[in-house]
Amino acid sequence: MLKEILFILKESTINDSELYGEFERTASYIEENNFIVKIQSEESDKWIATYEKGNLEDDLEQCSCVSNEDGNIAISKEKILVVCDNPEKAKELSKRGFYCIGVQHKQNTNDEFTEVKYVFTELEEVDIDSFVKVYQRYANEPWEVIKTDRLIIRETTVDDVDEFYKLYKEPEMTQYMEGLFENPEDEKRYQKDYIEKVYGLLGFGVWTLVKASDNTVIGRAGYSIRNGFDEIELGFLIGKKYQRQGYAFEACKAILEYGRDVLNFDKVQTLVKKENQISINLCKKLGFKEIEEVTVEENIYGNGYSGPDTVNFSEAKYGKYLKMDIQLN
Repeated sequence: MLKEILFILKESTINDSELYGEFERTASYIEENNFIVKIQSEESDKWIATYEKGNLEDDLEQCSCVSNEDGNIAISKEKILVVCDNPEKAKELSKRGFYCIGVQHKQNTNDEFTEVKYVFTELEEVDIDSFVKVYQRYANEPWEVIKTDRLIIRETTVDDVDEFYKLYKEPEMTQYMEGLFENPEDEKRYQKDYIEKVYGLLGFGVWTLVKASDNTVIGRAGYSIRNGFDEIELGFLIGKKYQRQGYAFEACKAILEYGRDVLNFDKVQTLVKKENQISINLCKKLGFKEIEEVTVEENIYGNGYSGPDTVNFSEAKYGKYLKMDIQLN
C-alpha cells in the first residue's frame, strides 16, 4: 500500500522559486490526502540507502523502520512513489527498484523519459487518485474501479482465479458462456497476462465483483473488445448462489455509467445466447435494444493456455448470439 510520495528534483528546479512553488503546493495537496510527502534534491543520495533498508508494516506506529540522519522515518521503497524531473535520475532509480514517475515542466519540456512507464505534465492538475493508481500498477495492486451500494467492482487478481473455479463449478454457469481452462495454472497464466496487457494498456477490462459487506467474490463483469465487432462489449456473470438478488443489474448499471462518464464510450454492445432469456430480459431492463442475430467465435485458446502467442485457431468453435446495443451518449 502506498505510504509516501517522494519528489526528487534537479537543483535548478529547487532554485526556481516559481517552479518550486508548484511542487510545494502539490506536496501540500498530497499531505491533505493523508500521505507522507517529501521534496529532496537529486544532488543528495543519502536517502537512497535508508529507503532501501526501510521496513514498513501496515501500521505505521508499530512498524520496524529506519531513521535517516535527520531523524525522519524511512519507509521501504516498495511503499513509496518517486516523482523525478531528471530522466537519467529516473532511469537510475527505476533500475534500483523504485517505483518512479517522470514529471515535465517549463525547464525540461524537451526531455524524454524513456525508462519510466508514466510521465505527468501540468503537475498541479494531477489528482491524488492518479498518483495512487500509478503506484498500484507498479505494485501489482488491483484498481478499485466502482463502488455501489452493495458491491466493490475492482480489477481481477491472480488470487481471484481460485474463487472463479468455485463459481464456475455449477454446470448451469457455462450453459450459455465459455468456462475456465481445465487446468487452474493455465487460467492463472492467462489472468497474469490479462492484467499486464489489458488493464495496463486499455485501462479497462472484465473486473471482479466483490460484496462490500464481507469481501466475497460473487462474479465478474466489465468491458471487452471482440474481434470482428466495432463496439465495446459488456459481459457479466453472477455465481448461482448470488443470482436473483439484483447484483447483476446493480453492477451492470454502474459499469455502463462508468463507461459513459469516465471512459467516454458512446455505444456499448452485448452478445447473448438466443436461449438465455433471463440475460436478454436483464439487458432490456438496462436499456439495450435487440439488433440482429450474429455468429460469434468461441473457445479461441482451446483447452489450455501457455501464452498470448499460442492460439490454435483451428480449435475455435462458433455459436449463435443475439447482438444488443445501448446508446450511452
